[in-house]
Amino acid sequence: MKMPSLEDELFPSTPGKFKIDRAHNMNRQFHRCFASTSTMFLWALFLIALTASYLSFQSFVDSGSRYFSASWGGIQWEKHVRNSAQIHRSGGMSVLVTGAAGFVGTHVSLALKKRGDGVVGLDNFNNYYDPSLKRARKSLLNSHGILVVEGDLNDAKLLTKLFDVVAFTHVMHLAAQAGVRYAMENPNSYVHSNVAGLVMLLETCKSANPQPAIVWASSSSVYGLNEKVPFSEADRTDQPASLYAATKKAGEEITHTYNHIYGLSITGLRFFTVYGPWGRPDMAYFSFTRNILQGKPITMYRGKNRSDLARDFTYIDDIVKGCLGSLDTSGKSTGSGGKKRGPAPYRIFNLGNTSPVKVPELVNILERHLKVKAKRNIVDMPGNGDVPFTHANISSAQREFGYKPTTDLQTGLKKFVRWYLSYYGYSNRKGVR
Repeated sequence: MKMPSLEDELFPSTPGKFKIDRAHNMNRQFHRCFASTSTMFLWALFLIALTASYLSFQSFVDSGSRYFSASWGGIQWEKHVRNSAQIHRSGGMSVLVTGAAGFVGTHVSLALKKRGDGVVGLDNFNNYYDPSLKRARKSLLNSHGILVVEGDLNDAKLLTKLFDVVAFTHVMHLAAQAGVRYAMENPNSYVHSNVAGLVMLLETCKSANPQPAIVWASSSSVYGLNEKVPFSEADRTDQPASLYAATKKAGEEITHTYNHIYGLSITGLRFFTVYGPWGRPDMAYFSFTRNILQGKPITMYRGKNRSDLARDFTYIDDIVKGCLGSLDTSGKSTGSGGKKRGPAPYRIFNLGNTSPVKVPELVNILERHLKVKAKRNIVDMPGNGDVPFTHANISSAQREFGYKPTTDLQTGLKKFVRWYLSYYGYSNRKGVR
């Protein structure tokens, strides 16, 4: 049935039923025009309202999406956390990896997942270096079923929630503000991450029931001005040469306190110049590679008496083996609900390659792999906290969990260059985009 239009409602449908004079006719035309205009006006209002509603809804959806992606909590979120933490091997562990979207964190998380352990990552995705690299690492982890929660170590509610959702057996604490030189620009970031963040994590762990065992990343930088080589865990570490080193040394003292008072099992790992695929852009080998390919000069420092700097470069796969070995032998924490029930392990290990290489030789190797000559700019080392050399004594780690590095610098840099050229879209043959 045809519904009457507005015009039908205003005027009769039967012609000739009423006598219409000229005045009435003009009146009718006026009403026709008015009716048509009114209809158009109403439709315009309707379309404007519809458009406004759509835009408001779209804005709400976009805001909600941004909020959801950056937030945590809720039934679905908890489900994702539990799924990621699910153990898939007999005798496996569930591990909270802080700094999971970082260089070492990504590799350790993948290795744990590959062997069947449960892994949940935590990272704040700060902008100390290009966050897009961290996002790419996160995508890599997601593709292997590893959830990386975006959040800060200093967020007590988030940490407590994670431990409420999952009874983590271990924590692999790799989150930190890295870099020796950056500490002169932004010292507060080192205190925020390396001291306050560490304390917040330890507070959460000591109150957890059961308490997890903790393995965390210290640094070879704690050896500071020590000149005895190779560096041994028994050597003095009370002469830090940088704020970064000082915060890592403070971390060793702080973790010892929590071990002593609360029975937390603690293992500190002093990493020696870690390099490899997915590495940190602020590291020398990484920035050298970038500048060489772009035809820019590289700055190489030299020490006293024009001596070359040397580093105990350690390939990422060897570091990962040391991290997993430390987790596997960490022993259990002995506290419950924040109260110590007995002594718990407290250990510190060097993880290095034991074969220091001078920086000019590093550059020589990069030149061979890249097939491009470097433009070298050699300057005296500034007083920014760098040390002239590092050299690890790894006998303790060898004895405790069979740590044995197997990758020399030539081999490791070849793998790094292959990754770099692929990731940044360079031709491996020509060394150009």
